[in-house]
Amino acid sequence: MKTLTEIAPGQSDPFAPTHWSVIAAAAESQDSPETARAALAELCQIYWPPLYSFMRSRGYSMHDAQDLTQSFFVFLIDRKIYARADRQKGKFRSFLLASLKNFLADAHDREQALKRGGGAVFLPLDEQRVEHAESLFQTHSGSGDALSEDRIFERTWAETLVTGGLDRLAAFYKTEGKEKLFEELRVFLPGSEAPLPSYAALAVRLGTQESTLRSHVTRLRARYREALREEVRHTVQTDGEVDAELRELLRVLTAS
Repeated sequence: MKTLTEIAPGQSDPFAPTHWSVIAAAAESQDSPETARAALAELCQIYWPPLYSFMRSRGYSMHDAQDLTQSFFVFLIDRKIYARADRQKGKFRSFLLASLKNFLADAHDREQALKRGGGAVFLPLDEQRVEHAESLFQTHSGSGDALSEDRIFERTWAETLVTGGLDRLAAFYKTEGKEKLFEELRVFLPGSEAPLPSYAALAVRLGTQESTLRSHVTRLRARYREALREEVRHTVQTDGEVDAELRELLRVLTAS
């Protein structure tokens, strides 16, 4: 699959399979279980934080939430639960959340998962991923807005995609040797809480013309939109679903 660095800004690769389309095809044909497993592992990189946050919102401790999230993905693979997903009946994340609720409601599955502890390994857990997921949960659970479990799941899902888009964009600028420029300009991206500097002052600091700086910001925002589209595209089956998913992401992030 092509990356941001391999596709010209503003373009996408119409022939690249999405993670979800690979899983759906494998489920329908019952072939290539390892291919489906690899694709699901990629999707789980996105869905691990929101599912973990959902567990935490149910009152599970950090360690139990980690173990249950890992065990749930093993459960999803071993019993081929993903093969039951019907794209016509809703989005994959909705299916995933419903499956998780069923998993938690089954006392036997839940208790066996906790007894196994860290023995159920599907994704290698690095400290950074866990800290990021816990940070997102703490942000929403301590916001004073009394978000429901489902809302915490949605917000964490949206913010995980945004983080992935920013990481993708940062990697793009790194390949061009423009890391410093990216760090200076990321304040102009949507969602940044840092105060905006004046174009004139920043142009002086960077030793460039104000008109050139404005062009840099315009390109940055266009590349960010492209990076976010690529991130979202992995989680749906067709390009036509990307715009709808982006609208949903915006709705979740701007909901009071």
